[in-house]
Order: sequence, then structure tokens, then C-alpha cells
Amino acid sequence: MSHRQVPRTGRTFAALTAVTACTAGLLSATVPASADAVADAHRIAARPRTAPAYPNLAPTPPMGWNNWSYYLCNINEKVILDNARGLVRTGLADKGYDTVTVDDCWMAKQRGPQGELVPDKEKFPHGMAYIGRELHRMGLKFGIYEDVGTLTCGKYPGSYGHFKEDARQFARWGVDYLKADGCNVPRPAGRTKEQIYRDVYEQQSRALLDTGRPITFSVSAPAYFQYDGDRLWHQVIDWSAKVGNLWRGGRDIALEQQSPATKWSSIVYNFRYNAGLAKLQRPGRWNDPDFLLAGDSGLNRHEMQSQMSLWAMMAAPLISSTNVGALSPQARGVLGNREIIDIDQDPLGEQGKVVEQNDGFTVMSKRLENGDRAVALFNSGAAPRTVATTAQAAGLPAAPSYWLRDLVSGRGEHSDGNIVAREVPAHGTVLYRVAARRS
Repeated sequence: MSHRQVPRTGRTFAALTAVTACTAGLLSATVPASADAVADAHRIAARPRTAPAYPNLAPTPPMGWNNWSYYLCNINEKVILDNARGLVRTGLADKGYDTVTVDDCWMAKQRGPQGELVPDKEKFPHGMAYIGRELHRMGLKFGIYEDVGTLTCGKYPGSYGHFKEDARQFARWGVDYLKADGCNVPRPAGRTKEQIYRDVYEQQSRALLDTGRPITFSVSAPAYFQYDGDRLWHQVIDWSAKVGNLWRGGRDIALEQQSPATKWSSIVYNFRYNAGLAKLQRPGRWNDPDFLLAGDSGLNRHEMQSQMSLWAMMAAPLISSTNVGALSPQARGVLGNREIIDIDQDPLGEQGKVVEQNDGFTVMSKRLENGDRAVALFNSGAAPRTVATTAQAAGLPAAPSYWLRDLVSGRGEHSDGNIVAREVPAHGTVLYRVAARRS
């Protein structure tokens, strides 16, 4: 692991330097809480773990758009709805990008007189139910952000002590997807961090179920345990797969305001940690290595294509975080590549596995429902290189020959069993769909 940087928890909004400088201290620090919230925490301690398994509301990895990485807190009604219209206008919605999620900072700093969450009236003058109706009118789904702690990462009201009320409010607004972060979770004496996080996420899960509305549930708990040792990290992922449909595994992806080098480093880092979690994912329960950055400034076509291809190989959620209305033709082509989306959305639901790797390249293979294999040859180095593997190493059955289709160029070729990508550009990935030929 690299230096201890935290997902989401360190978010400070005064300046980008503050965002990147925050560290994991917030993960474990005791957060001041009201007397009622502390009492709730102690009641949690005595409650048995009886949360039912969450329904399978995401049979394939979720797809859509989230404002966070590109806009941070600089959001309002127009930003959200303009990006939603952009998904429809560009055809990306028809290709599966159908869930629009409003991230942190959408609400007022104080709850209303009945303890209810209140949208920021300057940012969202028509309220959140209006956002939901407009998105549904476009044929899209409505996602929203909250936190299981006393405060969100941006210091807005969290759901701790209000899980049932907030879930009912989300259901009334027509919410279809909840992203629940894990900042500012109180730490009552005598409980481990893992016990507390499990309890609060189970509460959130039960509250969503009790609404009777199908709300896809994105759990952020594992991201708060990435640096606590693999055994504990994997244990948290295991119960996250029971209480929700997908989970953030680790560090946040880079922000639009950061340098191109930082963005690329972030993509590679998130790919590498998530690729190691393949055994912990199963169909309908998805590892989430965070947002797609295609369309952000400073990334070249090969880098955008690599992230899209590698995320598809990992059956990761494909959630764009950019200005959809400003997408270049190249970025639209990357995000909208139907054949690569099909690899991500393959009904078998397997996360691809690393079959070869060294400091300069990675080869991944993913089994597909019809018996084909997707094979990605990723050059992570700074100079072009040839990357190769074999059909046998990729897990394909023995056959007289194989058909390789390059899912970016659309070109196909026969092979006797060698799978080769020649002169892959720096930071580039060649993604083949490989079929065994019996005659």
C-alpha cells in the first residue's frame, strides 16, 4: 500500500489542497455527537445482527453519473439536470448510463422542525422530489448521497439516529439509489470500529427495506478499512455484500482539479487494489473502484480507454463523473463503446482475474456467459511495448484456432493460441473478445 490517504473522509471544501491533505484520522476519531445520538449508539450495541439479506436490485453493475469528482460541492439544480439531459442527448442513457446521483452538499446545514432533511433552497429551489420527477420523466433513475454518521463528509446532517425517517423521506422523493458514506461515525467505548460500522450500515439497510421501495444501496464501509489489514478489510466487504448491492472498496478517484499525472496515478492505484478483490465479488454484489474520468482534462485517449476497459474487465460499476455536456467525441466514444459495456454488463457477472503481471504490464482474463473470454493487455509503462499471453493462460479451452476481436478498433484476426497486442501505447490497453474455434 502507498501512503495512508483516505476515501472521501478527508473531504474539505475550502481548497483542493485541503482535500488532498486530509488523512485517515477522521476514520477512527471520536466525533462529538448529541446526547440522543450517543444514546442511539449504546442501544445499537445491544441489538442482535438480524438485518435480512438485501434484495438483488443490481443484477448487473450499476451505470450512471455522479457529480462528485468533477463538481465537488459546486452543484445545483441546473448542474444536475443539465448533465442528466446530456446523458439522454448523447445516447449514453440508452447505453445504460441511467442513474443520476446527487452527491454531498445538497442539503441545508440544519434539519427542519420535524427533524427532516432539508434541501439547500438556493441550490435546489424546487426541492429533491422535483429532481426525482424530472429524472424519471427523462427515463432516468434518481440517486442521492447521505452518510451513516452524525455528519456527512462535508459537515451536513448525517443519518445517524434518523435512519428510518430519512429512508422514508428518500422513498417519498422517488429515490432509486442511495450512496451511504461513512464519515463522522461516533465511537462509543467498548465497541470496535468494525462492530460500529456494521451496526450502522445494517440499520441503514433495514430502514431502506422497510420503505417498501426498491432502492439500490451503495455501501461505503470497506473504504474505511482499506488500511486496517486485509483480514479485517475483507471481513467488512463480506458483510457489506449482505446489507447492500455494491460497495466502495478504497481510496477515492482523483478530482477534476488535480493534475493529469495525479489522475492517471489514481486510476492505476484503484485498478490495482480492486483487481485483488475478485474473490470477494459475486454476481449482483459488486466491488466499486469509483468513478470513470473519461472527459476530464489532461487524460489522453489511451488513458481514458484503459480505465474504461479495466473497469469493464472487473465488472465494476460504470459511473461517470464529468461534465457530460462538454464531452469530446473521443470521450463519448470511450464511454459509449457498446462492446466494452457488454463486457462489463455480461450476465455471468464475473470479475476478471489477473493472469500475468509485472512492473510494466498486466494481463486480465474474464469468463463470459457464452463461453468466450475477454482478455485485456494493459501497458502501465511510460513507453510503447508488446504485451502477450496465450489462450491457455487466459483460461480458454484447447481448440484448433481462436478468433480475436479488438473491441476498440473493431478489427478481428485468427490466432493459433497466442494473444498478442503489438506496440501498445504507454498507458494503453488492448481489449480482445476471444472465442475458441472448433474447426
